[in-house]
Amino acid sequence: MHIFVAGGAGYIGSCCCEYLLDQGHQVSVFDALLTGYRQAVDPRAEFIEGNLSDYAAIEAAIRKTRPDGLIHFAAFIEVGESMLDPLKYFRNNVANALNLCQAAVENQVPKLVFSSTAAVYGMPESIPVSETEPTVPINPYGEAKLMFERILAWQHRLKGLPYCALRYFNAAGASRSYGEAHRPESHLIPLVMEAAEGKRECISIFGEDYNTPDGTCIRDYIHVLDLAQAHLLALQSDFCGSLNLGSGLGHSVKEVVEMVRQVSGRDFAVRSQPRRPGDPARLIADSSAAKRILGWKPAYESLEQIVQSAWDWRCKNPKGYSH
Repeated sequence: MHIFVAGGAGYIGSCCCEYLLDQGHQVSVFDALLTGYRQAVDPRAEFIEGNLSDYAAIEAAIRKTRPDGLIHFAAFIEVGESMLDPLKYFRNNVANALNLCQAAVENQVPKLVFSSTAAVYGMPESIPVSETEPTVPINPYGEAKLMFERILAWQHRLKGLPYCALRYFNAAGASRSYGEAHRPESHLIPLVMEAAEGKRECISIFGEDYNTPDGTCIRDYIHVLDLAQAHLLALQSDFCGSLNLGSGLGHSVKEVVEMVRQVSGRDFAVRSQPRRPGDPARLIADSSAAKRILGWKPAYESLEQIVQSAWDWRCKNPKGYSH
């Protein structure tokens, strides 16, 4: 297939493009490089620099490449920032994304796969979280992702656009060539690794009094290459709707800290801080629907595999993409 990837210079996008190319597909990357990196675009892919806010640019790119499928990763992802600047998130993650959606319909793209999030569930009542859980976002980031899911559902119903929204839990790990280098960094595993590298004075644990075995929050970490596999399967599937993607395994903050110590062979300071508002004690995915419907079979399910791949990438790229 020829696959058009919006946001292919970002963390998940770059790893996914490498996976798609390794599987023998052609890839065109469309990215504004606002948070992504030119160095993160696989040299085997065609690169088109452009912003989703520019309808003419995105429509021309899709018309020129005539893709067999489209994957949409181009979004702002910082939950905390979305609480401080909600309009930035609604403008980019909803309004600008409408241009991509319209261009896909106008050019009769056979399938659109959307990078969604477990944040659409807010504070879920049932663990593990299935797709039947009520969607009640508690931040503008999750709200914007849910809004675009609903837009896609209407575009499918009224305009015939086939789509699949994949709700990730905690994406982590690295591919052979690409890894996580956000500006600023807010994800737990790379933050702990910065402490292991001596780039951070200590790692903070927010809350040690949750109702969990060791008192810290439990999250579901899913390897970025397992996400990539699911995107390809979704493009190849006739399924339309939303699916969860997670390992189904929960790991606490303290378990992640200890795994980074084990993999890196380095020690570092850990500081206990008060709970952050809005942090659920547990978030674990029920991904049985994705496995049943798409035939998805995660290959990197252990926390050690995830952390080892991320550490290996950081060792090979100590400055990230700043070289």
